[in-house]
Amino acid sequence: MPLYEHVFLARQDASGAQVEQLTKEFSDILEEAGGKVARSEYWGLKTLAYKIKKSRKAHYTMLNIDSPPAALEEMERRMRISTDIIRFMSIRVDGHETEPSVMMRKQDRDDRGPRGPRGDRGPRGPRPDRGDRGPRPPRPDREARDTNTAGG
Repeated sequence: MPLYEHVFLARQDASGAQVEQLTKEFSDILEEAGGKVARSEYWGLKTLAYKIKKSRKAHYTMLNIDSPPAALEEMERRMRISTDIIRFMSIRVDGHETEPSVMMRKQDRDDRGPRGPRGDRGPRGPRPDRGDRGPRPPRPDREARDTNTAGG
């Protein structure tokens, strides 16, 4: 059977328990049609890059799916009908990753600690003196406009 990665976004006003219930509901749909969910990851409530259906945030969930195409189509059809799902995307893959997804590894990066005031760039060092530039020269387009208004 083909392998898929499926990500869906649930409304922000849904609770974590409701999102888990949605995940179980869609997993059951796949299992009834002869597929299975190999792994499920809840990525949490995240801010969207732009508003989707008047929402600024959404609950992200990823499913690794092993199912026939008809089962996936049925699950997607029910997601379109559901008012709790604001967006979803399924991608066919050659194989599922065994390690945590990039979104889950991102949390490990947050535990690194502070980088310091300038990070790894170091001090800027002395800057050359720019000197006094003097008065600004008149702009040519302004001179032409001033001569047209003076004679009129």
